[in-house]
This record gives sequence, structure tokens and C-alpha cells, in this order.
Amino acid sequence: MAKVLTSREEDYAQWYNDLVIKSGLAENSAVRGCMVIKPYGYAIWEKMRGELDRMFKATGHENAYFPLFIPKSFFSREANHVEGFAKECAVVTHYRLKTDEETGEIIVDPDAKLEEELIVRPTSETIIWNTYKNWVQSYRDLPILINQWANVVRWEMRTRLFLRTTEFLWQEGHTAHATRKEAEEEATQMVNIYTEFSEKFLGIPVLVGSKTESEKFAGAVETLTIEALMQDGKALQAGTSHFLGQNFAKAFDVQFTNREGKLDHVWATSWGMTTRMIGALIMAHSDNNGLVLPPKVAPIQVVIVPIYRGNDELPPIAEVANKMKEELTAFGIEVKFDDRDTQKPGWKFAEYELKGVPVRIAIGPRDIENGTVELARRDTLEKKVMPQEGIAAYIKALLDEIQENIYNKALKFRNASTHRVDTWDELVDVLENKGGFALAHWDGTQESEDRIKETKASIRCLLTDAEEEEGKCVVSGKPSKQRVVIAKAY
Repeated sequence: MAKVLTSREEDYAQWYNDLVIKSGLAENSAVRGCMVIKPYGYAIWEKMRGELDRMFKATGHENAYFPLFIPKSFFSREANHVEGFAKECAVVTHYRLKTDEETGEIIVDPDAKLEEELIVRPTSETIIWNTYKNWVQSYRDLPILINQWANVVRWEMRTRLFLRTTEFLWQEGHTAHATRKEAEEEATQMVNIYTEFSEKFLGIPVLVGSKTESEKFAGAVETLTIEALMQDGKALQAGTSHFLGQNFAKAFDVQFTNREGKLDHVWATSWGMTTRMIGALIMAHSDNNGLVLPPKVAPIQVVIVPIYRGNDELPPIAEVANKMKEELTAFGIEVKFDDRDTQKPGWKFAEYELKGVPVRIAIGPRDIENGTVELARRDTLEKKVMPQEGIAAYIKALLDEIQENIYNKALKFRNASTHRVDTWDELVDVLENKGGFALAHWDGTQESEDRIKETKASIRCLLTDAEEEEGKCVVSGKPSKQRVVIAKAY
């Protein structure tokens, strides 16, 4: 297989696009701004979805499903919410097509106009809170802990596969609580789940914090976020959890009788993570040879490739390979034995390297004689000859080592790319030349934040675990008690 990727150093954006397409993750569709997620890419999403779903259910959440279409009037009930999403909404106005009698063209039937226009969901707060109104009467009905797996549509003008598409897949949690404290604890719990998932499952280290007033979710009181750093020095918002206060409950009149017998509005959260995390996975770990997938999210964790010349050499190799596959499968490892006779071993090696399979095993006639295999690991590209005996237990431990190594490499990069800056010039130097996260003092004003945005960067978050530190805002020179995280971002 010839070299198929533009190098990261030559053109990072093209490298990313090449990798998504040529590794078989996704491709552009006939609908502008939308993508086809191919089986290999969808297998990664299924792994991500499965792990997140397990984590949600372990904390008491249940899955449900709500309509794709939302009455336009629902959006007008929460002013900040509609303002935040108005420019991205796709609107359904008619429900029928017909053939033009004069031209024979298919046209929208002007007589089939909807009484009320429908929004294709950009997010589901409004339709869900209209539903919750019927579910809640008393404190005994709370909390409601619901998640849904769905697609959403946000009409993007500039799109990129996985990172920003007009339609994408996600999960969105929507919970209702009797007290403010419970809702705030829920929002914190969910951002912590996202943190654990990103770091322990995807191998992506993240910073945890809250968004500024101008960057928070439309309609939220507070937005908590996890921010990841990609290898080109740009940040990526990897997941968000929102404390919604009573805003949506008041907009949709969701009231309950509390323990004191008084009417009150419920307290709410929403939280979500999307298929853009596949983009994060690519940009956090991969290299010029292709994908580098942490074993926990890899659709194929181990591939076995036979090396033979004549068909008479294959049966003894296949016997050993299939036995090895059984042993590995018994350990819960996902294995593929690629005995296709349509491609040569070298082509297969390049293909699985491109697809980021964590461990590759090659077995030839000499290995059958010697009781060995050749083992290659994707994260370091190291190869070594190993005895067949005990190989399954060895690989099980090796996959854990690879998972940890991929995370540690990303963490080392992030730490090396995090810069404390004390002046405007130092901030600009990081943003324009070094890349990465800048930790800088900010005076908390919108004016200073707007100046930062003029550099095409933004305040990514106010760190949750940041210590108070006296300093001066890098923009205004006014007093500041905490550094914030500033970066250019996707």
C-alpha cells in the first residue's frame, strides 16, 4: 500500500481529512455539510456509546426518545435559548410535494403548508420540558434522570468531518430535580463522568472548568466543560454539562408540590457528548502512518496476519492462528484473523497500521517450526518475536500498557504545551507561534474577553481546581484572582 496521507507537518487539516477518509471512518455525503459514517467509524462510535451508556446507567439514568421535530413556538418561551440557536435552525414549512403540471418538476405543494412550522431539533430542551410538565406533580416524581441517543441538526456553513457537520450523532441528558443543590450536584457528576470517559477510555487528558457568561450554553445558568488539546495546539470542547436552574421549568410551567406542601418549579440540567469525539480521538493520538487507537475503543484490538507462499503452507498457520484467536477471545479481546488471499501481507500490514489496530501478529512457516510469532504494537511501531506459549495473557497485559502509554503521551504533550503568561505580548506569542493552552489572568469583564476573541482565540474555561492567585489581567492590567485557560479552538 503506497503512502496515502499528507503529513501533519505539511498540512494538518489535509492530514486529518485524508485520515478520516482513507482509514474508512467516514466520507462526505450528497447532502452538503453531512457525512456518511462508514462501518469502521460507526464501530468506534458504538464502542464509545456502549461505555458511556454503561456509565450513565450505573448512576441511575434511563434512556428514552423524544421527537425529531419541535414546534417553533416552543423556542420563543426561553429567550436566551432561541437567540443561541436561531441561526442554526432548519425549519420544516410544508408536508407534501407534487408534480408541476406545466414543467413536470417536483415542487413543494403550496396547499400543504403546516399550521405551525417545525424546527428540526438542534437540541431537545424545549420538547422535553414540555413533556416533563405532564410527568411531574409532586416531589415523589423527582428526580427524573433521562438520557437519549439521537441525531441533531445545526445548519453549519463551514463543516469538517466529525468535528463540525450539519447533522451529527450524540447523547443528550435532561434531568429534573427538587432542589438547586441536587441539580448542581448532577451537573458536576456528569462532567466528571465525561472526564473519566475521555481520560480512561479514549486516552485523552482534559481540563475541567466552567464557561464564561458569553460562552455558556444558551439558556443555562452555568456550563461546565472538558477541554482537550489536539496535536496542532488547538483546543477542542469535548463535552459539556449545564446547570439550567429553573429557566426551562418556568418557561414550560413545570411545577411540583414540594415536601412542605408548596408549589415550586423544578431544577434542571442537560449534558451531552457527540461524534466530534471521534475527531478528537484522531487528532489527539494519530500520526503520519494513520490512526492510533487506544485499545478500549478500537473495533479490532488484535489482528493476525498469515504469511505464506503456497496454499499448502496455510493450513498449519491457520490452525495456530485460530487457536490463538480463541484464547484471546476468551480474555474478552476482539480479534480478527485476516486470511484473505486477495491481498499480500505487506498490504495488510499497511492497512491495519492505517486503521490504528493496537496489536498486529504475523505468523509464517518458520514461526510454526519455532513456536513463535512476530508481534508489532501500533503506538510505538516496535516489533519483536515472541513465543506462542502464553501469548494471550501477554497481549492482555500489553493492551493495558498501550492504553496507558497513549494517554501518557497525550498528557506529556499537553503539559509541554501549557504556558503561563503574564502580559498581552506573551499571550499573543503563545496563540500565534507556540500553540497550546495559555494560562492567563483575566479581569472578568466582557470588554477584555472581546479583545481576546479578536485574536481568534477564546477563554476555554475557568478551571475548577485552580487556586486563587493575585495577578493582573493580560488585557486591561486590572486586578485578577485566578488564571483562565485561553486557546484557539475547533
